[in-house]
Amino acid sequence: MPKLGYLLPTRERVMENHHETGSLLALAEKAEGLGYDSIWVGDSVTARPRHDPLTLLAAVAARTKKAELGTAVLLPALRNPVLLAHQVATVDRIAEGRLILGIGIAADMPAIRREFEAMGVPFDKRVGRMNEAMRLCKALWSGQPVDWSKLWSVKQGTVGPTPHRPGGPPLWFGGGLPAGRERTGKLYDGWFPNLPTPEEYPAQIAEVRAAAKAAGRDPQAITGAMYLTLAIDDDTKRADDKINDYLANYYGVPAAGMRARQRSYAGGVAGAAAWIKSYADAGATHIMLRFAGDHERHLEVGARIKRDLGW
Repeated sequence: MPKLGYLLPTRERVMENHHETGSLLALAEKAEGLGYDSIWVGDSVTARPRHDPLTLLAAVAARTKKAELGTAVLLPALRNPVLLAHQVATVDRIAEGRLILGIGIAADMPAIRREFEAMGVPFDKRVGRMNEAMRLCKALWSGQPVDWSKLWSVKQGTVGPTPHRPGGPPLWFGGGLPAGRERTGKLYDGWFPNLPTPEEYPAQIAEVRAAAKAAGRDPQAITGAMYLTLAIDDDTKRADDKINDYLANYYGVPAAGMRARQRSYAGGVAGAAAWIKSYADAGATHIMLRFAGDHERHLEVGARIKRDLGW
C-alpha cells in the first residue's frame, strides 16, 4: 500500500519571520494524528534559510510515535561526514529507527553556489563529496573503528551511538536526471525525485532498477518515492495563483521555471486525488506532499484523500 508523507513548512515560516518552532511541532503531531505515514523537513543554510533539519527532526521524533521522519533533501556535501554520521545516528536513536535520509546535490542556481562558497565547499565537487561522505557515514555507523584517507582523514575513528537500524537509515537520492537515476541504482536505497510526470515515472524507475541490477544489487529493494507540490482549491484560478506566488517567493525566481523543473498541481480535491494516485499507479510507493500554504486545511484535505484512496 502506498505511503503518504507531509513536508513541514520550515522555509515558509522563516520567510514569514516566524522563527519559533512550536507551530511546526504541532503540525507534525497533527499530521501523525491524521494518519500521514511520514513527516519531512527540507535543508538549506543560506540559499533558502530555514530550521536545521536534523535538529528539528530530533524534536519531531520526540513528539511522534509512528510516522517515519525524513530529510527532503539533505545536502551532505555541505557537512563534515564524521559529524554528520554522529548527528544522524543520534536522531535515528531518538526516532527508534524511523529516520529516512533523503539526500541530494542541489540545483545549479546562483544562491546555491553562494551557499556552497559560504560553507567553504567547492560547488563543482559536490557529487563526489556527497558519495564519499555517505560511504564514510556508513562505515562509521558500523560501530567498528574506521581508517579513512581520501577527502577526509580518519584514524581508528568510531562514533556512538550507532543508529537504531543496523547499517544506518535508508538513503534516498533526490536526482531526477539520468546520471542521478544511475547513481541511485548503484549506491542508494531509494529514488526521491520531483521531476518526472506520471507518464515518465515507470521508465525512469526502471532505469534506476536496471542500474541496481548491473551493480549486483537487488533492484526491488530500492524504494520508488516522489516529491509533489500542491495547492488544493476548487477555484482553479485561485489555486494556480497560489502555487505561482508560492514558488516565486520560495525560490526567488519566476514560477514558470520552477513548474517546469518540479511537478506541481493546482486545482480541486478530486483532481488532486487522481494526480497523487497516478504516481502510485506508475510505481511510486512513497509520495511526499508539499503544500503551498494554508497547512491546517491542506493537511485535512490530504488526509481525506488518503482515506478515500484506501491508503
